[in-house]
Amino acid sequence: MVASGVVKRYGPLVAVDDVSLSVRRGEFFGILGPNGAGKTTLLEIIEGLRKPDAGTVTVLGLPSWPRDQRLLGRIGVQLQASSFFERLTAGEQLRTFCALYGRPASRATELLELVGLQDKAGVRAEKLSGGQAQRLSIACALVHDPEVVFLDEPTGALDPQARRNLWDLLRAINTRGATVVLTTHSMEEAQTLCDRVAILDGGRVLQLGTPAELIRALDAPVRISLAPGVLSGDGARELVGPVDAEVVVEQDGAGTALVTRRPAPVLAALARADALTGLQVQGANLEDVFLALTGREYRA
Repeated sequence: MVASGVVKRYGPLVAVDDVSLSVRRGEFFGILGPNGAGKTTLLEIIEGLRKPDAGTVTVLGLPSWPRDQRLLGRIGVQLQASSFFERLTAGEQLRTFCALYGRPASRATELLELVGLQDKAGVRAEKLSGGQAQRLSIACALVHDPEVVFLDEPTGALDPQARRNLWDLLRAINTRGATVVLTTHSMEEAQTLCDRVAILDGGRVLQLGTPAELIRALDAPVRISLAPGVLSGDGARELVGPVDAEVVVEQDGAGTALVTRRPAPVLAALARADALTGLQVQGANLEDVFLALTGREYRA
């Protein structure tokens, strides 16, 4: 998939501003950004649901706009807000999709089990919870074994158990060779699943790379938290005084913490003092990168 110079305007608002990126075959790619960053608009342009004002997008070597019947059978799309056929049960929804895509009805049963809805097969779609409807929407996107799967905030309405199970499902889809492109607000989700991510704000790509690359580039300090009672603040300062590393000792209600960009000699000193019990080491993560790039102010 290749997007080149994509622009989308709504009056004076530039929702997508000259975005260029490529996604490799078989890659798990994340599009991240705060509310209003242009994620969904960009994804809908890539899917062929919206016409760009400028630029081009190709998916599997074919233009995504105007919509091409040859492409529609090779991609799967799960929208942020999904609609189902009225008055049909979860099982009937999937069997309808199977018929539309020329797949056997048995595929519906397989997908219900895959997304953990086998016990809801006879429940009408409008009676499903938000998380259950989300899983049904994803199952509908997978009916025809698409080569590329587009998911717009797929785990937004899911509880922790359902979210983890869906992660396992998405990993399995990707492992079988499908390209997966998703938008998400969950930095943990992106860091866990994605080979590469693009961070958007104001319709522009601010950073693009692997989560590990972006985290390393942030050059953030490591926080080493000691278990309560292991060392006082003064004891920690005395211990790390001779260490060849710039260390800030912090104390709060949870105990003593050592903050440094060179954790190895600090950890070695703590080991020599037998002060490793209950220790926690926390480095930067993708959320830190996200906040450094997009700021902390509330978005509408």
